Amino acid sequence: MSPQHKATRPVRQNRTGRGTATPKSICVTGGAGFLGSHLCARLIGEGHRVTCIDNFHTGRPANVAALARSNRFELVEHDVMDALPEQLPAFDEIYNLACPASPVHYQSDPVRTALICAEGAANVLYRAQRDGARVMHASTSEIYGDPEVHPQREDYCGNVNTVGPRSCYDEGKRFAETLFTDFAHQSGVVVKIVRIFNTYGPRMQPDDGRVVSNFILQALRGEDITVYGEGQQTRSFCYVDDLIEGFVRLMASGPEVDGPVNIGNPAEITVGELARIIIEMTGSPSKLVHRPLPVDDPRRRRPDITRASTLLGWGPRVPLTEGLEKTIRFFANLNQPLAPAQSRGSAYAPATQSEPIVQI
Repeated sequence: MSPQHKATRPVRQNRTGRGTATPKSICVTGGAGFLGSHLCARLIGEGHRVTCIDNFHTGRPANVAALARSNRFELVEHDVMDALPEQLPAFDEIYNLACPASPVHYQSDPVRTALICAEGAANVLYRAQRDGARVMHASTSEIYGDPEVHPQREDYCGNVNTVGPRSCYDEGKRFAETLFTDFAHQSGVVVKIVRIFNTYGPRMQPDDGRVVSNFILQALRGEDITVYGEGQQTRSFCYVDDLIEGFVRLMASGPEVDGPVNIGNPAEITVGELARIIIEMTGSPSKLVHRPLPVDDPRRRRPDITRASTLLGWGPRVPLTEGLEKTIRFFANLNQPLAPAQSRGSAYAPATQSEPIVQI
């Protein structure tokens, strides 16, 4: 463990109950990733003490660099495949986000991906049991596979392929849901499970292969935009701030919120239409280029968020164009070579001076 990541600073333990204003000691595994970094920022902003755990396989220290100025934030380099370090403080809450979440990353080492969903989850649960912490597990809409029911409710069991190229992630997450549920029943640990649908926003990785980041980068560079299939497959895109609000509400919820909860934006859009919107917003001359659809790529994906709305009072607030504008600006300002087209007067030319990756 490098010096700047030592987990040795004592933290005042907080055993307060849910719903109080007293600061808590909170752990976020995978906290230097796209979602985790936004969650850490939200929790620090609320006055909590946050321990961010990450092995930096897909997360980046730069994502949480701005938080390091707070004496309530600690960044710990650690792999959840090993038990959480004993010297860390006792936690009131643990958010388990540690797992590769994009096909490029989880397919690069599928065996490890599956094991993280099992062994990593177990290590988080044992720590929650030891500390008396409540724990939220980040699951995924991928557990529905290529769904035959639209929109997808939490009681839909899915249409899945157990041996396909996406199975290491899909089945790993399904197993993790079982493990968290059974552990809660057997041990009494308070467990919350969120099923995350497509999410986008600043601090997405440029190389993660996700459709939003791919399209934006190709448009900013003036390259042809790669659309797999005919572009008629649909997705529902939720802005990251809305998702984090759902996380916080779910973690704070009472025993009436039992079982998985979908968090996502039910506004459905085709992949082809998303590409056209991004081309228009960036002023890019990019054209659409079609490639064969990958195996097991879902044709439709849309959450039923009735449970989130009814039980948590949650719903998405950020419109797609507003969220895309913020995301495009983030990518345009990255300190990397981009060649956005000038012919249509792009409003998102990269800044002429170095811009911070994290702006909080």
